[in-house]
Amino acid sequence: MAISRAQLLKELLPGLNALFGLEYARYGEEHKEIYETETSERSFEEETKLSGFSAAPVKNEGSAIAYDNAQEAWTTRYNHETIALGFSITEEAIEDNLYDSLSARYTKGLARAMAYTKQIKAAAVLNNGFSALYTGGDGQPLFSTAHPLVAGGTNSNTPATQTDLNETSLEAAVIQIAAWTDERGLLIAAKPKKLIIPPALQFVATRLLETSLRVGTNNNDINAIKNNGAIPEGYTINHYLTDTSAWFLTTDVPNGLKHFIRTPLQNSMDGDFDTGNVRYKARERYSFGWSDPLGMFASSGSY
Repeated sequence: MAISRAQLLKELLPGLNALFGLEYARYGEEHKEIYETETSERSFEEETKLSGFSAAPVKNEGSAIAYDNAQEAWTTRYNHETIALGFSITEEAIEDNLYDSLSARYTKGLARAMAYTKQIKAAAVLNNGFSALYTGGDGQPLFSTAHPLVAGGTNSNTPATQTDLNETSLEAAVIQIAAWTDERGLLIAAKPKKLIIPPALQFVATRLLETSLRVGTNNNDINAIKNNGAIPEGYTINHYLTDTSAWFLTTDVPNGLKHFIRTPLQNSMDGDFDTGNVRYKARERYSFGWSDPLGMFASSGSY
């Protein structure tokens, strides 16, 4: 439906002091704090996790050398989605000198809507990360205590009992990440990088990461999390997280959460011959997802 004069009666009358509602400030591209971004030239992208070799056994004198087999563990597919939105202005509204103000105002609104949608889709991967309805290449949700390994056993990137963000739970997460292994059970040198939190946890995060002494105790102990540089990149707030008690840690494991750009944001306009209306359109195509679940650790909190 085109924007017509009937929808804009106040703008046609003298004495209007201000128009408001489309110029709110907006949060930045918060997905960049979480995702590795790559470009794509295909309709979809696939990434496959490989299994290395197990620990080398002792070769007894005169015995044959042991041989091991390399194999693929699992494959993740990224299906790009097309996101598009538009509006049009009637020929009559254009004739009544509303074209310049409407086009400038509503193209800004269009950009805001497209940016908002991207952040919602990016945060959805984390918001749905504990749900068995959203599984990855290994058949598990992003955050699971049972990510299967080729050699048997599992990796866990979430606590066995979900816990709120505090000193104990954060230290336990750092220790748990240090115990991760590859597909053949060999330890990997994984470390946390950054804490991702909803706005409700920003003051908790500040106390945990930025004070010199332990928080909430009568002891004069140092803050070991800060002193050890356990979370080297500090914390960042994601305003699109829906669980006010959930918290997330990015790690230095590569190929974790991925954002593929198939088509960058494009804006276009044209005139419709039959109606004389002018149409505006914004369109982009991308995907968000995850390949290696060890790219993140998370807890949904206890409430």
